[in-house]
Amino acid sequence: MKTLLLAVAAFAVLPAVAAIADDDCHVPRSAWQQREAAMQAATGLGWRVEKIEADDGCWEVKGRDAQGRRIKAKLDPATLQVVKLRHRDGEDDRARDRDRAPAAAPATPPANPLFQNGTPPMVRVN
Repeated sequence: MKTLLLAVAAFAVLPAVAAIADDDCHVPRSAWQQREAAMQAATGLGWRVEKIEADDGCWEVKGRDAQGRRIKAKLDPATLQVVKLRHRDGEDDRARDRDRAPAAAPATPPANPLFQNGTPPMVRVN
């Protein structure tokens, strides 16, 4: 019985594993443009290419953009259009965006009898 349950669990997990390992681009290899064409497309976007390789069914380009920021991009191998683009400047993107976000103005409590003297109520958890 345990063997049957383990087999059913394994087969239930297989579609999720296959979805995670899925390619980003779905182009047959015969329709791919040459590596040099991908290099020219990236250069035409103002990028300085440091590395270009096939990855996840796409052309993956690593280099720097026109502002000098590190980039990692994936190009559709047939159309050479950008599928994914990520700036990699050594900082965590969320932390950088949080630090650059303007500070919110302090909220004033609404006119409500629950708020006395203009201060919000305090909650204490014991």
